Amino acid sequence: MGFALALIIWAITLATVVLFAGRFWWFPEAISEHGPSIDRQFMLTLTIIGIAFVLAQATLGFFIIRYRRRGEERASYWHESRRLEILWTTVTAVVFLSLAVLGQRVWAKLHLNAPPPGALQVEVTAQQFVWNIRYPGPDGKFGRTRTELINDVDNPVGLDFTDPAARDDIVTVNQMAIPVNRDIHVILRSKDVIHSFWVPPLRMKQDAVPGLAINIHFKAVKTGQFEIACAELCGLSHHRMRGFLSVLPEPEFEAWLRQRASQ
Repeated sequence: MGFALALIIWAITLATVVLFAGRFWWFPEAISEHGPSIDRQFMLTLTIIGIAFVLAQATLGFFIIRYRRRGEERASYWHESRRLEILWTTVTAVVFLSLAVLGQRVWAKLHLNAPPPGALQVEVTAQQFVWNIRYPGPDGKFGRTRTELINDVDNPVGLDFTDPAARDDIVTVNQMAIPVNRDIHVILRSKDVIHSFWVPPLRMKQDAVPGLAINIHFKAVKTGQFEIACAELCGLSHHRMRGFLSVLPEPEFEAWLRQRASQ
């Protein structure tokens, strides 16, 4: 029985390593400027944890075989070793803290630095179960909004059209477009519950919290259309909350904006 159990553990370990090393079910290709940094940090963490996982399972299988029941042999008691406990606790802490520090550098670059000057501003307001996307008009300013003016049919963000700056704002539902190779400054809001703005190819995921305006920024370096998913359980129709991000060449983006402004 001991041999069989050890072989099963080793087989599962080998299968896990093959699945991860072969990347049979992996991330989509990164399309953002910061994407490669995220991927490198992930691979570093996965490699170190993977080595620890393999060593632990190999050792477990060995102990199952080495100390399996043999006739009437009785188990012997071995008191703990303070020196060994301090050693492996220290090694684990050093590895964990090192990975945390390296990961924080990547995270801080995205979340603690202000968007670069000249970044295109886009406001994304989440609600059950759609994404409301707003662009400033030709004046480059977002107009005033008022909660009492919100109407999910024709004014989902509550634009106050008595404000001249609001009259040229462009609002779309579940359709977001940005120019390639340009810094984007997204202002995330929520009208009801916590949602999470998630575009896997961007390597960008950020909660949208009611009452808060959360700023994120990124630069897409490849064109294409990508899904905007909500990664936070937000209600019964959570599975239907999906939009689309189109990364376009600058001329196509400007034409897209003009088309939306005329509607």
